[in-house]
Amino acid sequence: MKRDEFINLADLASARVGGRAIAANDDFFAPKSNLVKAEPAVFILDKYTTRGKWMDGWESRRRRVPGHDWCIVALGMRGIVHGVNVDTSHFTGNFPSHCSIEAIDAPKGVKPSIYESEGAPWTTILAKSALRGNGDNFFEIGDRRPWTHLRLSIYPDGGVARLRVYGEAEVDWKRIASGKPAVDLALVTNGGLFMGASDTHYGTRGALLMPGRAKNMGDGWETKRNRTPGHTHDWAIVRLGHPGRISKIEIDTNHYKGNYPDRASLEGCFAPNATLDALQAASWATMLPETKLSANKRHFFSGRQLRASGPFSHVRLNMFPDGGISRLRVYGTLARD
Repeated sequence: MKRDEFINLADLASARVGGRAIAANDDFFAPKSNLVKAEPAVFILDKYTTRGKWMDGWESRRRRVPGHDWCIVALGMRGIVHGVNVDTSHFTGNFPSHCSIEAIDAPKGVKPSIYESEGAPWTTILAKSALRGNGDNFFEIGDRRPWTHLRLSIYPDGGVARLRVYGEAEVDWKRIASGKPAVDLALVTNGGLFMGASDTHYGTRGALLMPGRAKNMGDGWETKRNRTPGHTHDWAIVRLGHPGRISKIEIDTNHYKGNYPDRASLEGCFAPNATLDALQAASWATMLPETKLSANKRHFFSGRQLRASGPFSHVRLNMFPDGGISRLRVYGTLARD
């Protein structure tokens, strides 16, 4: 899997899905918690703290003894890592020269006694690699085992703005679906994936599938005002975390008031493991026909309102003609092999 493919996967470490920086040997200048912020790092020219320049990232002091600095991140979703971005945005004369990453699968947590352990139980998934300052540093990860925690080591010291961990959630469907009439198969923490869209001019990629309701108008999927002659609608394709039979749909236009779509529809197809290009040519069945929407509102559809139930592995949300939708929920039961 190459960079252009893995950067479209979910960020397993994002604070939006529960990712946390749980320990660091040194975060003197800037706190470790910044590493997993969902939003891009910013730079504020004249902002200082009592310890020095305010930086939107994790930054250690200048090391005067041998060794290196490290930070441990608990992934918000246990999963298989396909690639990482060690983002050094705005760190110019104070970024680390190199980094490495180790991983551990410890669903019950990592004990402080092994925070600094060399070797087992930690597994190196990224060998010591050179970094460049003030920008992205993408690395492919070949190990396809699931992990719960990563240890980012920087050499010898310095600052990293964000750690993005791109991968696929390892979902315990037996636990999630047990005793429930239906689960949200599109939810990112259930393995749902925002694969692509006709337009993502505004908002945040993948926000459509995030937990909870949107916090503002930037926390959703919003397209630009399309002036192209013949343009009828915009679309987004979502891979469900597990193929299923759909019983209820929610389309939420929370915060979209003067820019919500006039109408929406939802289609489904069964094409497990299909690429985005292949899905464009797939046969789609209409679940929800073109339906009127309202501003700043949760819209629920079920029963006879749905024309088809599947099983489906992917859904395509269409908005007419353009606008913003904050969340899509696709509730269903698992399709068994």
